[in-house]
Amino acid sequence: MPSNQQIVLDNRPQGEASVSNFKLVTADTPALQDGQVLVHHHYLSLDPYMRGRMNDSKSYAAPQPLGQPMIGGTAGEVVESCHPKFAVGDKVVGMGGWQQYSVVDASVVGALRKVDTTHVPLSDYLGAVGMPGVTAWYGLVKICEPKAGETLVVTAASGAVGSAFGALAKARGCRVVGIAGGKDKCDYVVNDLGFDACIDYKQHSDGKALHVALKAACPNGIDGYFENVGGWILDVVLAQMNAFGRIAVCGMIAGYDGKPQPLAAPALILMSRLKVQGFIVSEHMEVWPEALGELGTLVGTGKFRPRESVAQGIEAAPEAFLGLLKGRNFGKQVVKLV
Repeated sequence: MPSNQQIVLDNRPQGEASVSNFKLVTADTPALQDGQVLVHHHYLSLDPYMRGRMNDSKSYAAPQPLGQPMIGGTAGEVVESCHPKFAVGDKVVGMGGWQQYSVVDASVVGALRKVDTTHVPLSDYLGAVGMPGVTAWYGLVKICEPKAGETLVVTAASGAVGSAFGALAKARGCRVVGIAGGKDKCDYVVNDLGFDACIDYKQHSDGKALHVALKAACPNGIDGYFENVGGWILDVVLAQMNAFGRIAVCGMIAGYDGKPQPLAAPALILMSRLKVQGFIVSEHMEVWPEALGELGTLVGTGKFRPRESVAQGIEAAPEAFLGLLKGRNFGKQVVKLV
């Protein structure tokens, strides 16, 4: 069995996360038991939710154990199998974590999923046709409940979730406005992803300036909002929500380092009779087949061309992850191992 390089959580961050919280180790890969398969990871997924799991505090998921490989999505290839439904060479996705190999009990429902890479690249199953894409689908379809002609806004619009949200919303005949950081990202959101407009929060870097830009991009107000960021941008959006608007709260990356995020005018929720709903996509597995089917079709037919930031080698994972938290990635952030 091959030796296995892993990135483990060595200690918990005090405030902002740093490279010193992680450690690169080498471990032996155990021999397979009946029902298990050995997966060689080709790609690791890096996602903002991982920051919350680094803390030893109450959250919607258990804390990341110290001394264990960081939890996360993986895409790779079966290289040895003791399970009748998985053969050597099968391309699969799972939650193998930040390591080169994982031993998976394939008899556990949902632990490992075979994927077809004929029309969809393997790494896209960690992004547009994976958890981020389904996250966008659920927030759009089940919470924002879009109708053709409505105006929808999404923060982190060039990222894995935001870009999928835009593609799905445009397919439903909506006006879609993104908020992203930097001219290059905004150009990509409009020119490549087909959004109707994108606002650069770095250029419009205070509430008043962003309010003016958002009002120009959303002349009929905002009917649905997908929240990835929180903080002062949420205050600006709340002020322009239409009556009976819907807000899907997916992430609050602006506060992942422990910074408080008080709302300036929470009374707007009542005054505009808004629906504000947070959600965790892993709690809604019943929608995954439908969502993945639509997302796979959009990518496979070229109607949605997601972008990736690719870090090379497992040792690059910590820096790439910290960059993700700072918005340095462009599209879905993955680590390529082979």
